[in-house]
Amino acid sequence: NLRKERGMEGLYNIYATMRDERGFRDCDVSKQTGIGQGTLSHWKSGESTPKVDKLILIAQMFGVTMDELLGIAKQ
Repeated sequence: NLRKERGMEGLYNIYATMRDERGFRDCDVSKQTGIGQGTLSHWKSGESTPKVDKLILIAQMFGVTMDELLGIAKQ
């Protein structure tokens, strides 16, 4: 399963934690980044995986590095 091999469940959990810590909802992320709410929902369910350009937008919105968003570096 590609999702498990690449740690996509972990990536979504990191995203959701950062989102919640900042008081955002998916609709806020969607409005500020242009990423559709359907896309965010597909990431959560594992129907798709985020593309790098979308991850960059989220990292910028959250004020974190890509390493932090990907769980590579401590937050």
